[in-house]
Amino acid sequence: MNDEIQNTLHREGMQLASIKKRSFAFFIDEMLLSLILLIALWDKFTPNMSLEETILLTNTFVLEYMMMKIIYQAFFVMHYGATIGKLAVKIKVIEISTLGNPNVLSALNRAIFRVVSELVFYLGFLWGMLNPSRQAWHDKTAKTLVVDA
Repeated sequence: MNDEIQNTLHREGMQLASIKKRSFAFFIDEMLLSLILLIALWDKFTPNMSLEETILLTNTFVLEYMMMKIIYQAFFVMHYGATIGKLAVKIKVIEISTLGNPNVLSALNRAIFRVVSELVFYLGFLWGMLNPSRQAWHDKTAKTLVVDA
């Protein structure tokens, strides 16, 4: 990790969020968004639908689901510094330069590159697990860190 960032976090009494907390927050957010998608598509499901038909139906809404994820992530990170999952596990996203909530552009950048990381076999998330500052691709591009709240 960059010594300057490490010194700043230490001076401010902040600690990087653990991979375990970040993973659990990710799980909560994914379950919440999947539930919202399920509710939105509920009237399109039929009782005698096969598994293949169900998968085909949900796959027709992939772009809408990705947009929903981007809007959700950007909105909550910009306004609260955390998504519902992050709030539940008591972690937050901060801009490195201000140590505050990311601004509109940073939050949107982070949300878009988070989806990109998911589309590329979650390699951006793996990068974050191996990185000393625990910055995934979306954190690197937005110049953010995830810290304990």
